[in-house]
Amino acid sequence: MRVSRLGLGFAALLTLGQAAQAAECGNSAGGFDAWKANFAREVGSKFSPRAVNALMSTSYAQATINADRGQHSFKLSLSAFCQKRGCAVIAQRGKKLKHQYANLFADIESRYGVPAGPLLAIWGMETGFGAVAGHQNVLSAVATLAYDCRRTEYFTDQLNAALTLVDRGVFSAGTTGSMHGEVGQTQFMPKTVLQFQAGGSLETAAGALTSTANYLKGHGWTRGAGYAPGEPNYNAIAEWNAATVYQEAIAKVGAEIDAAP
Repeated sequence: MRVSRLGLGFAALLTLGQAAQAAECGNSAGGFDAWKANFAREVGSKFSPRAVNALMSTSYAQATINADRGQHSFKLSLSAFCQKRGCAVIAQRGKKLKHQYANLFADIESRYGVPAGPLLAIWGMETGFGAVAGHQNVLSAVATLAYDCRRTEYFTDQLNAALTLVDRGVFSAGTTGSMHGEVGQTQFMPKTVLQFQAGGSLETAAGALTSTANYLKGHGWTRGAGYAPGEPNYNAIAEWNAATVYQEAIAKVGAEIDAAP
């Protein structure tokens, strides 16, 4: 890699990491800056100076680590999870939004085969229908989790995707989202943004819902098939989130919304 391609700030930090052979994971903030310099050295030739400098501007996100270790609600029963996450409220508001966005949902279903119910359930469950999309720095969150030893490979992929999005002008060093680096009204991870964003900005209802339908179709959604546990489209919902109770909640709330006149 030619140092002349990089900003002066990165070149100085690069020198500090020359002794290390590879970027190694860690479980505390202490090794993050050295890891960051090493990682940038490993991948720098793949990205523009803007993306590399955005990476070097990141900081260890302790709040992200705390959130990653504290996902206890996914171990609850469905009834307890729904009480905690407000399934009834989501279903009630979702029924109203189904009418408010009727034209949008009709267009989405005609293009992707996905009805309003599961989209509204995801939208409500993820961000309260766009009300709480998060204020965490996305690159810091994803870089921290790529450095962390718990799920290094998965989040390294996400970090590379995030840097690609910086190169494309979609992300910047200051892009904010949720604790694990999710962005938009239905919370797309960076790699998912690259693969499935459709219909405009994920910060808008139309862009987020269209992209979510595109994601579900891309994971095997079959037009007209059911999405309750055991039915053909449940597997697409399972691809959205690995927690069984979350999948069940989306199916439950979605069915309530779709059943409403």
